[in-house]
Amino acid sequence: MKNILKSKRGLSTVVTTLIILVVSVLLATVVTYYAINITTNRMAQESLQMSNLHVWYNTTSPGWAEAAFSLINTGGKDVVLQSITARSQPSAWTNVYYWTTDTATISNLGVTNTTLSATADQGLINGTWVTLKAATGVITLKAGWTLVVYIMHPGSIGQNDVGTPVDVTVFTANAQWTQEVNVQASQ
Repeated sequence: MKNILKSKRGLSTVVTTLIILVVSVLLATVVTYYAINITTNRMAQESLQMSNLHVWYNTTSPGWAEAAFSLINTGGKDVVLQSITARSQPSAWTNVYYWTTDTATISNLGVTNTTLSATADQGLINGTWVTLKAATGVITLKAGWTLVVYIMHPGSIGQNDVGTPVDVTVFTANAQWTQEVNVQASQ
């Protein structure tokens, strides 16, 4: 053992330098890979643009309320709408109807039905009547697509609410999207 410690033999300067270089390059590669992995995973985030929110109340007998809005998925991944609330009250999926498109730009929404039948299968979008789908649970919105949502009987809105602000919130897995608008009278 004493002979090994007193020995003048060791690694040459070239080999030592080579080991330090290889370790440095490996460390830099691992750090770069980690940074690229974090960046690419964070690039595809949820991003929705909520617009054209309207809440109507028809004062004719029997009075009814209806809400409509559009969502554009501007993010890099598909989004699942888990719930929709109006005035902080969850909307039953049986009262939610929707229409999706990947081409149309939504500029205005209208009341779907002046008598509000049990099945509101028609929506007035950009001045044209379109067929709406009844929601049966969560709604999926593809990246780059637009979704128009109609809600029948949102948030127990009554005649005294005409002219008052009401908020509508859409909840997804990672975020919530809220917009507020005054209740309009519809006749």
